[in-house]
Amino acid sequence: MAKKRDIVIGLLIGFSFLVTFLFFALMFYGSFAAEDGISLLSGGSKVAVVEINGIIDESETAVKQLKKWGKLSNIKAIVVHIDSPGGAVAPSQEIHDEIIRIRNEEDKVVVASMSSMAASGGYYIACAAEKIMANPGTLTGSIGVIIQFYSAGKLMEKIGIETEKVKSGELKDVGSFDRKLTDNERMMLSAVIMDTYEQFVEAVADGRGLDKKKVYKLADGSIFTGRQALGLGLVDTLGGFEDAIRFAADLAGLTGEPIIIKEEKPKPGIWDLIGSTVGNVKEMTKLDFGGPKVMYLY
Repeated sequence: MAKKRDIVIGLLIGFSFLVTFLFFALMFYGSFAAEDGISLLSGGSKVAVVEINGIIDESETAVKQLKKWGKLSNIKAIVVHIDSPGGAVAPSQEIHDEIIRIRNEEDKVVVASMSSMAASGGYYIACAAEKIMANPGTLTGSIGVIIQFYSAGKLMEKIGIETEKVKSGELKDVGSFDRKLTDNERMMLSAVIMDTYEQFVEAVADGRGLDKKKVYKLADGSIFTGRQALGLGLVDTLGGFEDAIRFAADLAGLTGEPIIIKEEKPKPGIWDLIGSTVGNVKEMTKLDFGGPKVMYLY
């Protein structure tokens, strides 16, 4: 009897250890999955969200998210939620091109949802989506390119500061803050601006299925409300973020209430807050002495 009792107790202890192990394993996996933006307990097809906020000065974050959602078979649609006045040309183009790739190679539905603003580079990104939804009061458009920098030559003369330079060519120090542009520099930068402008017009014409002649008429830097943009063919429909989620789910053929997933940002530390404050000051003043930058910026 004692042996049988010991066996039963041993089995109960072993079973308890197994249940405990499985419980903690599921907790660990669930925590890992949640950090990766995927809920372990939620099944079915999902709509992923990629946020594009503020000045666009890098593409790595958005492209990384797009790649991740594109590879997951249970992600049927992606909503790119844009609240941005635009930014640097290359990052805007890289995000735009990744959306095109996701649609073509991963066969995902991608809908652009415009928040308070999706102008210039923000609109450039939206043009890659299958459909664009804007709020009636969204500020969008601003199809154009700008390059700007500061000149402090006269101030430097007054306080007796001079800049010494040795350069390999006449145009090597274009945008130098100690003097005004020369005629040749202005001509060179104008050529760069117009080539980049043509790329923007082509992206809008291709993405929206518009004739380039019509796009040229709109591409003078003008901004439009969402309602105006709808009438001009720059967006497909009006609605907010939740409407865009349902719209994307319908396009993907999903039924029922869509399951929304997105990457949660880690809680900011003190250095993140300091960096954010410095970044906000820089955005507000736009004081950048690092040389001229070509921008899709409102």
